[in-house]
Amino acid sequence: MKYLFFTAVILLAGCAQSTKDSSYSKPGNEVYSELKNPASAPLAEWPNMPGETNVSFGDDNIRYPKERVPSVTYSEWVAYAWKGEKVHTQVLVYSKSRIPELRVIAGDLIDDSGNRIVSSNIETGFVRYVMTDEFGEGCDIRYPGKYDSSLVADPIDIVDHIEVKKNSVQPVWLTVKVPAETPAGTYRGELLVKTGREFRLPVTINVADHILPPPSEWKYDLDLWQNPDPVAKVHGVKLWSDEHYRLMKPYYEMLAAAGQKSITAFIIDQPWGPDHVYHRDPSLISWTKRKDGSWSYDYSVFDKYIGFVMSCGIDRRINCYSMITWDLRFIYFDEAKDDTASVYARPGTREYLDIWLPMITDFTAHLKSKGWFEKTTIAMDERDMQGMLEVMKLLKSVDPAWKTALAGNYHREIAMDIYDYCIIWGKKFDRDILDARRAAGLPSTYYTACGERRPNCHSFSPPAEATWISWFAAAQGYSGYLRWAYNNWTSDVLHDTRYKTWPGGECYQIYPGPRSSIRYEKLIEGIQDFEKIRILREQFTTEKNKVKLAEIDKMLAPFTAESIEKVPAASMVKTARTTLAGL
Repeated sequence: MKYLFFTAVILLAGCAQSTKDSSYSKPGNEVYSELKNPASAPLAEWPNMPGETNVSFGDDNIRYPKERVPSVTYSEWVAYAWKGEKVHTQVLVYSKSRIPELRVIAGDLIDDSGNRIVSSNIETGFVRYVMTDEFGEGCDIRYPGKYDSSLVADPIDIVDHIEVKKNSVQPVWLTVKVPAETPAGTYRGELLVKTGREFRLPVTINVADHILPPPSEWKYDLDLWQNPDPVAKVHGVKLWSDEHYRLMKPYYEMLAAAGQKSITAFIIDQPWGPDHVYHRDPSLISWTKRKDGSWSYDYSVFDKYIGFVMSCGIDRRINCYSMITWDLRFIYFDEAKDDTASVYARPGTREYLDIWLPMITDFTAHLKSKGWFEKTTIAMDERDMQGMLEVMKLLKSVDPAWKTALAGNYHREIAMDIYDYCIIWGKKFDRDILDARRAAGLPSTYYTACGERRPNCHSFSPPAEATWISWFAAAQGYSGYLRWAYNNWTSDVLHDTRYKTWPGGECYQIYPGPRSSIRYEKLIEGIQDFEKIRILREQFTTEKNKVKLAEIDKMLAPFTAESIEKVPAASMVKTARTTLAGL
């Protein structure tokens, strides 16, 4: 059915100014309401459900409809984990009558020798429902009524109790973090679900005698682009204030815990143009053209922000966007006009050199003074090869050691000249180039965005596709995955993931709070799998165990671009994870 947007604010999402929900300003203890569900269950479904209230385990690869009695449930949860790994599932609470206050309480998990995974390592979060649409044409203009819209499970809330309406499903996301020092063994315990009655669900975690290192040591190249401006706007605080930094900290720590490697740094205002996202992409560097025509650059925000993000655990690379803006306009403050100005300049022209040569010369010296030059790249997004050549020529003229990054099409001619190269889904590195890049330790990744129906991480995407993404990376020899936004939130983000130009949830993977999401947790699951495959492959190579290495190759063989169009991601991942556990 076609679902009309409810209010003018939602109707104009992406065009109007932000309307801040009061719940955003107090993350951690607020309760907010969801939008009205446009769908309803068949009339007989809830009356015919056995029992008044049911509690069971569900499948973490299913987004359970709020209005339907679940068809896939389990009486117990048995999971396999390495030391240092986190594993998850869903608990389902569904009732014919209203539950005023639902609480879920985890107890310790204990093995036969009395060893424990204490309850502080077990987290529960209520899965909330947001409005989404469908893939449609992908990267297209969207208006009310163009696509089917529905309420879908995705955000994972951070409150300790919740009301459950009658004739509805309330999923609960359950996560167990296995400490690295945990002895191998079988750990058992219970989950207490309080609905007015008490339900106890059995939990079993089989801990293997393998260790997954902490995320800071993962080799996987995860690059989810960050934007500081939405955090300030959604929480209603001044950009770059002390309160802004305080609020950003848990967001960046959560990203670091997923193994993020790169800091997204805007070095020019609005590098994707003025109408790219709902909130702004503000420059970390203030450019001023003096009255005499010379330039000055204020790095105070850049220095504080980069240092802050590094302190949160993201410190491998600084990717600076960008020397080629999407509209080829470059914004600065003009001292003579006493106002902001912009100039159009195409790479390789005199106008372009006049802007960028003095900046890069000054920026190079500044980065070296901070000790950051070696980990910094000038990054471009979906720019052509000629533009890349012009940028690299200019950079090398200032310092031959400058590095570049590109997310875009594959260009064999410059593939060994780009340090951090991420190619779009559907393109491939030539095998000799990929082998050479891997031997040189160059980050070689891929990305999906609004143009890819699958695999993807939209708010309506099958959850297992987020896991499949990293299995594909392992199978194809990529070092990781990039997605263009971690937190570019839209106008009413806790309620509605739709946006004017892209499929629902395209612009972000998490929610204000910070709140995780089903797709974000499933993405981490795949990254952990990638690391386990890497560790086992290294072990078997050292041991010269050709049989086990062949088993890994056979396990990964189904993960191809062709297979995801024919076989559900959940089926492929489930089969492969069973094999991985056996290895």
